[in-house]
Amino acid sequence: MPHHLSVRIDPNSGFCFGVIYAIQMAEDLLDEQGYLYCLGDIVHNDEEVQRLEKRGLRIIDYEQFEALRDEAVLIRAHGEPPSTYQMALHNNLTLIDASCPVVLKLQNRIKTSYDKKDQIFIYGKHGHAEVRGLLGQTSGNAVVFESLDELLSHELPANITLYSQTTKSTDSFYRIKGELEGRGYQVNANDTICRQVSNRDKDLRRFAAQFDQIVFVSGTKSSNGKVLYHVCKDTNEHTHFISSTDELRADWFRPGQSVGICGATSTPMWLMEQVRDALLAL
Repeated sequence: MPHHLSVRIDPNSGFCFGVIYAIQMAEDLLDEQGYLYCLGDIVHNDEEVQRLEKRGLRIIDYEQFEALRDEAVLIRAHGEPPSTYQMALHNNLTLIDASCPVVLKLQNRIKTSYDKKDQIFIYGKHGHAEVRGLLGQTSGNAVVFESLDELLSHELPANITLYSQTTKSTDSFYRIKGELEGRGYQVNANDTICRQVSNRDKDLRRFAAQFDQIVFVSGTKSSNGKVLYHVCKDTNEHTHFISSTDELRADWFRPGQSVGICGATSTPMWLMEQVRDALLAL
């Protein structure tokens, strides 16, 4: 068994401000009224969702939302399409809107762009919560694509208006823009990637390079977790992806090794601290 691992948590990892704000709002309301409905997972991290459910958070899907009347419902940081707000009016629901300001700004830009009859292409993940809200600004008419190949499989106009889900990699976004320009398209590229997320890329590379082993903690549903895990893995091949302390394996480590712990914008600090304590107890 490994002894005396030296373990450090990345100080830049953990919740982004949009998630901190949404969870703070949820906790305040739970303290006040003992329960709270939330449309969709408040954060793409099962451990944090379970913690809040124990405090009275009730996660509902769209079907349950449509059937609900005269209640308060939290809108999470990812934002929602206009149809959600219309449904709330119709059902006499009070929306507690914790949409991230970076996402709201992007929704507004896409709506303005769509109203000007731009042909809009969104670099993002199909079916992702944030992307649904963005697509809703264009009445479902924008094209969502996950890769350059997928984008090129569409009939493309000479003028392309490009947007991005806020948690995508800036490098990939500019690579796609460059490829399109290289093929002769006019590209109006709107870099709407959240800097708190994209700067983690650089910070994480610096962090991951300093340790013998990296333990990357994230929920499996987190898009940003997948991106950042690969950033770590690129920098340090001894990177392990886990969602909870149960997945830690003693045989990954050798005595005296240094271990860095980091996570996604949806990974709670308390979970990284649990991982640290489990590593120190090995």
